[in-house]
Amino acid sequence: MHDGSAVVVRPLTHADAGHLARFLEALSRASRRFSTFDGYDLATARELRDAIARHEKLRLVIEEVPSGRIVGLIEFSLDLTPADIARYRGAGIHLSAATDCRFGPTPADDHQDRGLGTLVLPWVMETAGCSPGRGSSCWGGVRADNPRAIRYYEKNGFQRVGRFTEADGTLSPDMMLALHTVPDPARP
Repeated sequence: MHDGSAVVVRPLTHADAGHLARFLEALSRASRRFSTFDGYDLATARELRDAIARHEKLRLVIEEVPSGRIVGLIEFSLDLTPADIARYRGAGIHLSAATDCRFGPTPADDHQDRGLGTLVLPWVMETAGCSPGRGSSCWGGVRADNPRAIRYYEKNGFQRVGRFTEADGTLSPDMMLALHTVPDPARP
């Protein structure tokens, strides 16, 4: 990372339940508000672990070296929901499970605004099998009241392509990345 610390990005494994539970439990109330997890405890960590290779999802953890502490969770879905397909179609974009995926990172509170997401994004997209010509949309869109996430996505080439209405009535942006535009952090 920019500060000299090291992280490893790797697939979630069956041995990660305890570390993942500690990661989820440590997320602040503000971070939880913007995430998509059903809970923030060992039971949820076990559900995520037990779903390995059972769904059209890929979950990657970002782990500190040498501590082994999980400091981020990245979720990909290579399957699209009917609601996402309809929502994007309303914005004039025709999503296809053959060419598009959904993406959602959750960094630990103490690793937000440190450039971690930008550093790992190109590698993560490549590892997830999202090749040039594919598109990646933000998992469930981005809440309008989460300006840090909007800045992150825009900085990394995601563009606003439509809007959706939150349960509370807030209009929030749908964002999408044409994967041939993923910035390379090694280039100035």
